[in-house]
Amino acid sequence: EVQLVESGGGLVQAGGSLRLSCAASGFTFDDYAIGWFRQAPGKEREGVSCISSSDGSTYYADSVKGRFTISSDNAKNTVYLQMNSLKPEDTAVYYCAADPTGGHCQDRYLEVWGQGTLVTVSS
Repeated sequence: EVQLVESGGGLVQAGGSLRLSCAASGFTFDDYAIGWFRQAPGKEREGVSCISSSDGSTYYADSVKGRFTISSDNAKNTVYLQMNSLKPEDTAVYYCAADPTGGHCQDRYLEVWGQGTLVTVSS
């Protein structure tokens, strides 16, 4: 069974940092894409970042460019989202989603989802 488990969320003050982890299991971690999404209360889900194993490409939403960094550790089957200079508007439940059979970062391919981890940034 393909599974994703997020961790690393919590409460942090504005300007602080957190690192989210997305641990994957149930598929070979050599041809995949994993994206991070977030959803704040009352708002639509937003794509934050994605990494493709095909060519190492990374993608970021404009709202997080220069502050967030996505990376992967294939030996640990884990993708990370390092979040620096956090702002109150980054408060949301963060989800990772995977294309477990190809390196496609397009939303329609990211079909396996984790349960989410809450990030709260206080002002």
